[in-house]
Amino acid sequence: MFFLLLFVVAAVAVMWWKSSHSANTSYIKPEYTSNPFPVMVDGKWTNAYAQGKKEGLLIPLSTAQLLVGDGVHYEEKTETIVLTTETKVLHFKTGELDATLNRKPFSMRFAAKKVDGILYLPIAPLTELFGVKTEIGESTGIVSLFRSGEAIQHAGVPEKTDKGIKLREGPDKSYAIVEDLLAGANLRIWGEEDGWYKVQSQSGHIGYVTKGGVSLLAVETIPSDVASEEPFVAWKGVGQRINLTWEAVYSANPDTDKIGELPGVNVVSPSWFELMDGKGNIRSNADAGYSAWAKAKGIQVWGLFSNGFEPDRTHEALASYETRFAMIQQMLAYAKTFKLQGINIDFENVYTKDKDNLVQFMREMTPLMHEQNLVVSIDVTPKSNSEMWSVFLDRERLGSIVDFMMIMAYDEHWASSPVAGSVSSLPWVESAIKRILEEDGVPSGKLILGVPFYTRIWTEDPDGKDGDKVSSKTMSMNAVQELIKEKGLKPAYSEETGQSYVEFKEGKLTKKIWIENAASIQARAELAKKYELAGIASWRRGFESKDVWAALDKTLQSRP
Repeated sequence: MFFLLLFVVAAVAVMWWKSSHSANTSYIKPEYTSNPFPVMVDGKWTNAYAQGKKEGLLIPLSTAQLLVGDGVHYEEKTETIVLTTETKVLHFKTGELDATLNRKPFSMRFAAKKVDGILYLPIAPLTELFGVKTEIGESTGIVSLFRSGEAIQHAGVPEKTDKGIKLREGPDKSYAIVEDLLAGANLRIWGEEDGWYKVQSQSGHIGYVTKGGVSLLAVETIPSDVASEEPFVAWKGVGQRINLTWEAVYSANPDTDKIGELPGVNVVSPSWFELMDGKGNIRSNADAGYSAWAKAKGIQVWGLFSNGFEPDRTHEALASYETRFAMIQQMLAYAKTFKLQGINIDFENVYTKDKDNLVQFMREMTPLMHEQNLVVSIDVTPKSNSEMWSVFLDRERLGSIVDFMMIMAYDEHWASSPVAGSVSSLPWVESAIKRILEEDGVPSGKLILGVPFYTRIWTEDPDGKDGDKVSSKTMSMNAVQELIKEKGLKPAYSEETGQSYVEFKEGKLTKKIWIENAASIQARAELAKKYELAGIASWRRGFESKDVWAALDKTLQSRP
């Protein structure tokens, strides 16, 4: 009995060892082959299938978005599809062949269509605009899609391998066989796991092969069939930083004869344009005389377009292609009429739910502005948790679209702040710059530092009711200097804020001022140089003291 039991145990052990160490010889039909034309991207099945064949191939919207991200935008309510690249805006609707390409009529060869509730887009425009490459396995019908410029390592089954090798479902020989790979077979490598390569065969199947069973070949770079174009050059002042000042125009334009000299200023941005309603209509305060004055001085004009800081009309205007396009059309017309060199977008107090639509607006507008040789910039606040003033700004995506991004580094302590403080302390400014550069990856050469020409005089009232103990009033640089002279005050330098500070008493009231002057602006220009930013933008002309311009120009344009 003992020896019989020992024999049985040994036999079981032998059988287990053989089964665990012998290769699985069974074949499996992958799940993705249950329907025709499974779609593969990045060496993975997308859980989706294509429609049509060859040039008439249609792929699901989700797959197109996986391939080109924000380059594909769909509005279900109007069945509108918008494809955007750095230079092109293609607009069409489901079931229609008539389209527009950069506002001009364009005929599609194949229409988008819905099947069982899924939107399918023609592959042709994705190939033409984005360089997407398509391969369809002849024997399998598997559709493999590749991005232009994508680099993929290849491997081959050595010719001396008489019986070829097996493509298995997983990274072990215990997994079932997906496909027999003959000697000379060429494979794309998508990953590596436990001594196995994750590969895709020429038929389109995805599986695993042993590393020792293949040899590495060349790296394939997916070619682009997209016609190359000269890149848009936003700033032609080589070696010169941008020195922009905003011109606040609330009704009447300034008398240019009274502006005086602005040494060093090379761009002005008058706040001429404002969104009037949810239909995208824009009110203009533009003045041809101001443009002529700027041109005569060699200064570019980047007209500012504001949303009026009104969230409801902004939401409605950004919600559809038609209203976004209406805004773009008007801005293009205004730019041509008033001979502008750029457009500055200043959308503030916006619902967070409109984040994506703001990005889409900039994607649709920028190529058309560039076509008219216009620079595109957008104003953003320093990063904070404020839903309406910061969170709605997707700085990373916006930074990849626009030519320049102005960081409005002021109102650290805003007009109704519950505590008195600097409008723009130096450490706070530097932190704001670093966060956008590091967290959002906005190139330093696109970032322009916004600086304040104003400050606030704060009043602290110990007898004030809760919420009324602190109040403030905006002051220009000259007004502050006049007050200091009048009261015989002696400002002291504040290490904490990097600027001069003064306080005084008026009865029970304490008055506090964190001073903005040529020295504080010069310190910010040094920050722009330190982080190799594109330049400085000042809010606003008219609040500055005369000595600011020379100090700013000298610091900004000097080289380390």
